[in-house]
Amino acid sequence: MRVREAMSSNVLVVGPEHTLRQAAQMMSQRGVGSAVVVDPDSEGVGIMTERDVLKAIGAGLDCDVERTAAHLTWDVVYAGPDWTVHEAAEAMSRGGFRHLVVLEDDEVLGMISVRDIVRVWVDAPATASI
Repeated sequence: MRVREAMSSNVLVVGPEHTLRQAAQMMSQRGVGSAVVVDPDSEGVGIMTERDVLKAIGAGLDCDVERTAAHLTWDVVYAGPDWTVHEAAEAMSRGGFRHLVVLEDDEVLGMISVRDIVRVWVDAPATASI
């Protein structure tokens, strides 16, 4: 199965000036563990995850003051929509992360998470090649 078939195309996008609380509230409302961060003054996209918010809280930072720009990952590993789900899982395993932004021609197409991959593998017939 290809990433484009397993990914979520309804991606939460936040800006670099959103507070951590705002980002966390939006992620909670949407039931997602990450958001794509788009900075119009920068090339590419970043990713904000629930882990980033947790680290900030654990460090005693004020989530109503701290901005997403200071707590996200700009050095994002992207997946291509034609990658196999197995390739996405390998990239996540190597990098130690749970979400991949799916890009095609510098356009965000979606997000694939460990949850998406597990769902595909659990639903797949035992003999299917994933």
